[in-house]
Amino acid sequence: MSTTRSSDLPDCDLLVVGGGINGAGIARDAAGRGLRVVLCEQHDLAQHTSSASTKLIHGGLRYLEYYEFKLVRKALQERELLLRSAPHIMWPMRFVMPHDASQRPAWLIRAGLFLYDHLARRAFLPASVAIALDRHAAGAPLKGSYRKGFVYSDGWVDDARLVALNALDAAERGATILTRTACISAQREGGQWQAVLEGQGGVQRRVRARAIVNAAGPWTAQFAGQAGGARTQGLRLIKGSHIIVPRLFEHPNAYIFQNPDKRIIFAIPYQDDYTLIGTTDEEYKGDVSQVKISAAETDYLCQAANRYFKRQIAPSDVIWTYSGVRPLLDDSAANASAITRDYLLETVGVAGEAPLLNIWGGKITTYRKLAEEALAKLAPLLASTAPAWTDGAPLPGGDLEQPGVLAQGHVFEAFVARFLADYPWLPAPLGRRYARAYGSRARVMLGSAQSLAQLGEELVPGLHEAEARYLVAVEWARSAEDLLWRRSKLGLRCAPADVARLSQWLEQRLAGEVAA
Repeated sequence: MSTTRSSDLPDCDLLVVGGGINGAGIARDAAGRGLRVVLCEQHDLAQHTSSASTKLIHGGLRYLEYYEFKLVRKALQERELLLRSAPHIMWPMRFVMPHDASQRPAWLIRAGLFLYDHLARRAFLPASVAIALDRHAAGAPLKGSYRKGFVYSDGWVDDARLVALNALDAAERGATILTRTACISAQREGGQWQAVLEGQGGVQRRVRARAIVNAAGPWTAQFAGQAGGARTQGLRLIKGSHIIVPRLFEHPNAYIFQNPDKRIIFAIPYQDDYTLIGTTDEEYKGDVSQVKISAAETDYLCQAANRYFKRQIAPSDVIWTYSGVRPLLDDSAANASAITRDYLLETVGVAGEAPLLNIWGGKITTYRKLAEEALAKLAPLLASTAPAWTDGAPLPGGDLEQPGVLAQGHVFEAFVARFLADYPWLPAPLGRRYARAYGSRARVMLGSAQSLAQLGEELVPGLHEAEARYLVAVEWARSAEDLLWRRSKLGLRCAPADVARLSQWLEQRLAGEVAA
């Protein structure tokens, strides 16, 4: 599924360059309409921006402050649809906002939350409420000076798995997904694109495509120039960094904190034993493939948390960090936090030429709608009359109630109970993690196993051979980093010796694949 041996690929209708959330979403939508699709990604799926988010499915409450009503409404409309499409990797979450009277008056926050509740229909997410922090569980971890607060609804997502599942659905609908494969040239010739793709070891393959989608994220402007398109739009590259610390609170709610610099910081329950804190917003000028958190960012996030929490943290408490560069549409905003999170789809090429569609900007919550709008632009140029379809289709593993059917609400806990009952030999924490990661596909991953021993060696804590084999064969995992940080977050619990052992196992397995 994930590799092609021929030096030349079959002709395709659509070549998608970029394996982040926008590229994977567009490949899925196009393949589902019967188009012949090739997606190439120079590294791993979601290796950069799409695995470095704050991992929220949200309307963007703070965007109301910048009058981004259209964007917020679009994102809110997508929010519950996405939660229903993959209730194993996305779930509702309540967010607590302690009121700091020195930042914004209470009436303004109430007005903003009322608008947030009513800009789009909610089917199962509860409305916002005011709370007294001295009588609410969320108040206990906070300093005593915070007495009032507000609670509202949004959602959580495993961002890297969301990308992998979109790519998997695209592949199962006929798309060719090529990871670690860069598009090194693309030229129009004879009414089509002639592209050269280069994989590992310098192996080159050619493909002819009727259209190209440039979904290269931070590399969008670079590829647009490479493909001969006029650079009519600009990107602002904004670095966002996050820190992971030992768990700062026991309840399942998240926090949204207002800072004196007008930025918003989230503190979110993470992987059971940790708290995720982020994000920063900084202009970035360096190599986007080598982005890392700075000491100043770490200090900033620690200080932001310390303004609110009783339990104080320092950089020495940080267990892990991650950073990414968000390619935001340049709207000339002076403040990085104020730059629009909306997107622009730009078709380049005169009538009769093979089109190039550049994707400028975007955010995870609106990726499905972006893909749908991209196909609306491309379909007439490709003579495709197939209708839009993704608003009613679950992602792989998301059909927890009935095969192929979108969930009616958030039904994960009922599914977990059935799954654990069907596999009583699975330790409950491991079974629950499988249910979370794979949903209904967990049964496919387990195959015919009838005991823990039949899952094979435990390569690192929590990762057995059966799961690793599945991720290599089905989800394009090729390195320990792919397995431990993007397909799972088991890297949080691994020692260097564990990683070395897993890398050796992968090397042997992949060498066997090549020999076969």
